[in-house]
Amino acid sequence: MDTEEFILPRSRTANERLHALIPGGAHTYAKGDDQYPEDLAPVISHGRGAHVWDVDGNRYVEYGSGLRSVSLGHAHPRVVEAVRRELDRGSNFVRPSIVEVEAAERFLATVPTAEMVKFAKNGSDATTAAVRLARAATGRPRVAVCGDHPFFSVDDWFIGTTPMSAGIPAATTELTLAFPYGDLAATEELLTRYRDEVACLILEPAAGPTEPPPGYLAGLRALADRHGCVLVFDEMITGFRWSEAGAQGLYGVLPDLSTFGKALGNGFAVSALAGRRDLMERGGLRHSGDRVFLLSTTHGAETHALAAAMAVQATYTEEGITARLHALGERLAAGVREAAASAGVGDHLLVRGRASNLVFATLDENGRPSQRYRTLFLRRLLAGGVLAPSFVVSSALDDADIDHTVEVVARACVVYRKALDAADPTPWLGGRPVKPVFRRLA
Repeated sequence: MDTEEFILPRSRTANERLHALIPGGAHTYAKGDDQYPEDLAPVISHGRGAHVWDVDGNRYVEYGSGLRSVSLGHAHPRVVEAVRRELDRGSNFVRPSIVEVEAAERFLATVPTAEMVKFAKNGSDATTAAVRLARAATGRPRVAVCGDHPFFSVDDWFIGTTPMSAGIPAATTELTLAFPYGDLAATEELLTRYRDEVACLILEPAAGPTEPPPGYLAGLRALADRHGCVLVFDEMITGFRWSEAGAQGLYGVLPDLSTFGKALGNGFAVSALAGRRDLMERGGLRHSGDRVFLLSTTHGAETHALAAAMAVQATYTEEGITARLHALGERLAAGVREAAASAGVGDHLLVRGRASNLVFATLDENGRPSQRYRTLFLRRLLAGGVLAPSFVVSSALDDADIDHTVEVVARACVVYRKALDAADPTPWLGGRPVKPVFRRLA
């Protein structure tokens, strides 16, 4: 379908209703309609497997499902059945459910590098709990985050460091420092400059376009030990997609604390803070020190969400899901790169990242990242029935889905080449360009 003929009238009306009642028109900024070409932001009706349908009746092959959370595909039968079994038994009680200990046992069997775990509903709660615990354990005020990773928490200690820092006191932001990924010398210099002030180092162990440099994670482990700070791995993305036990399980480097979410629930709300017993127990009752308000959430242990997590872990380990994600991603990356090269845009449309976690970059005629060329590309994908803010795969995709995606990408690359030759993508944008999530002004 030509993009000039591709319109979404019902989605457009639904977006207006969303903006009238919900700030930003979505409950996650990365899902906002500003992330999509003007008037081409589908509002979803339902999904099954690797496909979603919008309220206009269009079907799409979907990537990056649920911001990487739906890695098994929508309405996965095994997960849905596990959830359904619990719904008739009640979901939340005045005391812990037996499901809580079963879920903890299952998680710690899957992530054997951890000794205790506490569940919550979202990643921000887990990372903020890790920071609070590190500060309590060390008595130190500062937090060092990896400055090359885009997101750690909605809470003040992190959001104050982004362009969307309105409403956050400078005194809070000043306590958060940044270190570069892969640079042990720069990190050691930071820890030396703020000697005995840094409570923890927190980073995604491996989320960028390349593998961790040889020895980097082990070197970071040694730095944390030498400077007496807590090492925290944010495994929201790497958990399950790198291995069932996350990046720590793949690379064999043990953090003191780690946080999991996203793929853990296949779309159901569940996250986890896991780590060393001596640290985690500070948030418990069986110690003699000051109590740490670690995690205490009304809905943190909803039985159906924990049942979903157990079903996800069983599916991953029994069906080899991580390997399937990599195989699908490798097939997709090879196809997209070949299509881009054939159209003469191989140096402008780039596929990056681990095969299970692919993203794409759109570069302009001067080789610089371009939101305008991203807009052009997204318009063509949408018109071809591909919803892809990234190329992050789910295991529900099949070869036909990948082949269709590559065909649509190939057609988009022909238009991309025309825009490059004109040194101006404006005629193909259809309106304002898509915008970055983190920006100071709306």
